[in-house]
Amino acid sequence: MKDKAEKRGLIIVNTGNGKGKTTAALGTALRACGGGMRVLALQFIKGTWRYGELDAAKRLAPELEIVPMGEGFVNLTKQPPDERDVAAAERCLARFEQAAASRKYDMIILDEINYAMDYGLLPVKKVLEALKRKPESLHVILTGRNAPREIVDLADTVTEMKEVKHAFRKGIKAVKGIEF
Repeated sequence: MKDKAEKRGLIIVNTGNGKGKTTAALGTALRACGGGMRVLALQFIKGTWRYGELDAAKRLAPELEIVPMGEGFVNLTKQPPDERDVAAAERCLARFEQAAASRKYDMIILDEINYAMDYGLLPVKKVLEALKRKPESLHVILTGRNAPREIVDLADTVTEMKEVKHAFRKGIKAVKGIEF
């Protein structure tokens, strides 16, 4: 019989203004797949653009599945937020709840969900409720800047990425395979 600690799923938050939040989550996914786990990554903001992680996930299927569900861009100047962005975030959260209840996955990554809450696309309370209903053994990773205090308090592990230096500030454009 497995130890109770082995069965307990962790809630992990990758936040902060530095690069690497999604990258760290996908690195954990890679490790999980290597350990025989099934991983689903739901992307709250990313939409129709092609990202390197999507092609890599195809190579790791069926252990790793990445599903972009956002509109690809959120207009931050529009208040209240665009209804399409809100609807996309709500669909993504509903997909999380459905996937969690299915018990098909050992880990689910909620990529950029912290942005969705910060931008007013999802109420923090609704996300907290969904996390509290997850199966006990399911690991969940939440990424994005400005993780709400309530999410940080609920989490088992929180890492804040801090930008020290970034190539973009030197005028170097996003590099395929590094940023996308």
